[in-house]
Amino acid sequence: EPKTKTAFGSVGRRIPYRILHVINQDGESLGNMHRAEALKLMDQHNLKLVLLHENVEPPVYRLMTGQQIHEEQLKRAERKKASPKAGTVQKELSFSSAIAKNDLETKTKQIAQWIEKKYHVKLTIRQAK
Repeated sequence: EPKTKTAFGSVGRRIPYRILHVINQDGESLGNMHRAEALKLMDQHNLKLVLLHENVEPPVYRLMTGQQIHEEQLKRAERKKASPKAGTVQKELSFSSAIAKNDLETKTKQIAQWIEKKYHVKLTIRQAK
């Protein structure tokens, strides 16, 4: 079974970029620096370099303690859980135009529940003979 990818790109010493934008553990920008300087800074303060934004030039790394990394992973997991799923659920309901009043009320309640759950609802009404 393949390893599941962590929430962060690279943590620690494996940095594929030569020039990095580094942020310290307090959130203050230390500016752009060479990979070797960033690694030296990481070793001096006994911290880890964590990739935050890869798609910018230069990539943004942050110096973090193990505790900060753990807390950030928990926050990201909570946000992912709270965000809606990629695939939207579509519900379809079909009924006749000669539907009885109580049946129509029951189906209306069901539709309201689906809409509360943020489902897409498609209704089809067939003409009674």
